[in-house]
Amino acid sequence: MAAAAFLRHGKKIVAIGRNYADHVKELNNAIPKEPFFFLKPTTSYLPSGGNVEIPRGIVAHHEVELGLVIGKRGRDIAPADADAYIAGYALAVDMTARNLQDEVKKKGLPWSAVKGFDTFTPVSAFVPRAEVADAQNLNLSLKINGALKQSGNTSSMLFPIPRLLAHISSIMTLEEGDLVLTGTPSGIGPLKAGDAVECVLADPSGRQLATLSFGAVDREGGYHYQAAS
Repeated sequence: MAAAAFLRHGKKIVAIGRNYADHVKELNNAIPKEPFFFLKPTTSYLPSGGNVEIPRGIVAHHEVELGLVIGKRGRDIAPADADAYIAGYALAVDMTARNLQDEVKKKGLPWSAVKGFDTFTPVSAFVPRAEVADAQNLNLSLKINGALKQSGNTSSMLFPIPRLLAHISSIMTLEEGDLVLTGTPSGIGPLKAGDAVECVLADPSGRQLATLSFGAVDREGGYHYQAAS
């Protein structure tokens, strides 16, 4: 798959929640018994170098993640076969409207708006699978204005990559160009207008596989969050 082709042709973003124990703890959530996921629209993609647009009234949190770019259609994928369905990888940030999420969770309502705003999935260039020796041993980091906010290793996933693809594909078919976000380590926090974000995906030797940089601006117009009275 050509670099960035998934940005144009992928049909869905499948995002795994609560896949790092330290992140589960920082949000006071329960560790899931099996993987769980939510969907994000592909209209939320933001190529590196762009600006996340923060809607009025929203507290937007960053969550850096390893993304799996699906290379071929797969249903009921066996864990042992999962690697064959991965064309490559990408570094991504799952932006979350945290205050809106807190409200809808209390009401038992869906998360689509929380995760689905335009620009809420910044993503790096495509990393071919051949460049990654072990996707389950990669370092993720995110800095804001030069200060380290998130740092983790994919070995800390509660559910490893083969289990994730098996679980998702047992429910819905994965298609070429889809992006699977595999969860975030701890250190999430707010992003505000004027911030500069730099993310790095590296192998254990420190070799950089992907970088992702973006800014943040206040969105003009569009959705306006007002807390329920």
